[in-house]
Amino acid sequence: MRAFYRLLAVPSSVGTQSSGLKQVPPALLPPIPLYRRLLRAHRKHLPQEMRVLGDEYIKSEFRAHRSTENPVHIIGFLSEWQGYAQKIEGDNWRGEKMDKGKIDKMSDQQLGQMYELMNAIREKELAENDPEYEPPSRP
Repeated sequence: MRAFYRLLAVPSSVGTQSSGLKQVPPALLPPIPLYRRLLRAHRKHLPQEMRVLGDEYIKSEFRAHRSTENPVHIIGFLSEWQGYAQKIEGDNWRGEKMDKGKIDKMSDQQLGQMYELMNAIREKELAENDPEYEPPSRP
């Protein structure tokens, strides 16, 4: 991922209003500034419990993709994380539903992780809001 980060940070005049085309989205941040931006956004906008989980997830994802060489994967990775940072900073993400197109592209393993996350969130909400709730026993 290091070989391409300089190329991703350079803004381009191609596709701007001056060239007669539609406005293009802002240039992608390089990996390290994006990583820092994400951690700052978590520190500023998330409650402590969510921040701990989010920070660990960001760290593991950036470590896992550190040696990626495919430019398409790098651009996709950085653009998704940059969009995430913008949502967190905008504070309008709470209660938002996932895009069906993204769900359709997920692997079975990713869908399983999403399901486990959903169940953990529901159990936590029930435990906090229902005094008579007893968590299911694990085998």
